[in-house]
Amino acid sequence: MSLEVRNLAPKEVWNMFADLNAVPRPSKKEERVIQFMVNFGKELNLETFVDKVGNVIIKKPATKGFEERKTVVLQSHLDMVHQKNNDTKFNFDTQGIQMLIDGDWVTANGTTLGADNGLGVAAIMAVLTSTEIPHPNLEALFTIDEETGMTGAMGLEAGILKGDILLNLDTEEDDEIGMGCAGGVDITATKSYTEVGVPDNCIAYKLEIKGLNGGHSGMDIIKGLGNANKIMNRLHHAAINAICVCEIDGGSLRNAIPRESVSVVVFDKNDTNLVNKAFTSEIESIKNEFKTIEPNLEINFSTVDTPKTSLSKDTSKKLIQSIYAAHNGFYRMSPDIKGLVETSNNIAKILVKNGDIKISCLTRSSLESGKQDLANSIKSAFELANFTVTFSGEYPGWQPNINSEILEIVSNLYEDLHGEKAHVAACHAGLECGILGQNYPKIDMVSFGPTIRGAHSPDERASISSTQKFWNFLKEILKNTPKK
Repeated sequence: MSLEVRNLAPKEVWNMFADLNAVPRPSKKEERVIQFMVNFGKELNLETFVDKVGNVIIKKPATKGFEERKTVVLQSHLDMVHQKNNDTKFNFDTQGIQMLIDGDWVTANGTTLGADNGLGVAAIMAVLTSTEIPHPNLEALFTIDEETGMTGAMGLEAGILKGDILLNLDTEEDDEIGMGCAGGVDITATKSYTEVGVPDNCIAYKLEIKGLNGGHSGMDIIKGLGNANKIMNRLHHAAINAICVCEIDGGSLRNAIPRESVSVVVFDKNDTNLVNKAFTSEIESIKNEFKTIEPNLEINFSTVDTPKTSLSKDTSKKLIQSIYAAHNGFYRMSPDIKGLVETSNNIAKILVKNGDIKISCLTRSSLESGKQDLANSIKSAFELANFTVTFSGEYPGWQPNINSEILEIVSNLYEDLHGEKAHVAACHAGLECGILGQNYPKIDMVSFGPTIRGAHSPDERASISSTQKFWNFLKEILKNTPKK
């Protein structure tokens, strides 16, 4: 599989990507990929070091004639989102990604591909390896843990980088130039409950939701895709006065729209017809609502062995109502930038088992006040049901700079190369630029990259032709950087 990918053009990028994808690199477990990058830099005899949080920095001197140009920081993150289909047997901690070619797309065999942000990393590696690409002094910054907290960007100390310009290679549309992004905050609602015995006259159903598209909880939130946790809660609510919840396991990562959810509920056998009718009717309504955008949605319920314990009727009802009350999806569109989601929330993970409830959300906004407003709304919904709610992992947005020198250069280059204007915009995702700008307020930043679809899901795929376009664009930018 990797051999076929290695033969794609541009070979220098796809070969680096294949090497990178052979290294397991889950967020917060980047030890192997950090060592891989250190070995890579040292084998090229380039100055290479790791900062105190694990970011890898590799410096390359300017090519002849480019010594008086402004120093450029090339930046991408090393970690990747690990998601797989339920029926895919794969160990992200020990296996390299199994890549496939499907027309103009590179994808993976039932897992995420790692093109986010592996293609950016691979392109930087190709630049560092090349002896033919003209460029100014370069500082390659490979950050860690972007996907689950941005701790690499947050931990990068002031003064380590000397660059004047930063090119972030983490945008997922090849005709887009990023000039701003949303900030975010993790919201976690927890609650302990006393398990109660299930009466002998009860039966149990297992409810299962699968086949949803999933996707990036920032970039894809505008699409109105199905959220497995909210859909499951609708089923529960349809029979709220008859059922008690025993357990729920829905979603996984806070920055991925949940694709699957499983729950077990119990009810008095005398209410079987009522429950069947409620579930069947709600399933029909949900499938009708999502038939266009979620054609592969499956919702099933079936009898299982009756558990010995469950939540009480009252606790079940409050849980269902609180999830119903918590907002999911886009909350407000930007009044200033057409088509941009300003504020949103993703109810990412719900786990109910063994006396504990944990609900994880990620709230995003390009406005700090908007982020706080929605976060407080969600917090209130859960606190009314006696949850303990905490905020963590907060990071700032990246405020657009319409007077950016590098933005003007990159925008003009794109138009010269392609005969049309690029889409210059802020995005509803958590790029590291906002965080990096805190310790490097004078650095001039833009973001761009190849076209990637389905990031953060097993449907992730990267366009082959777009990767060639992106590679040519990157080389042209390096040749046209401004003088000091």
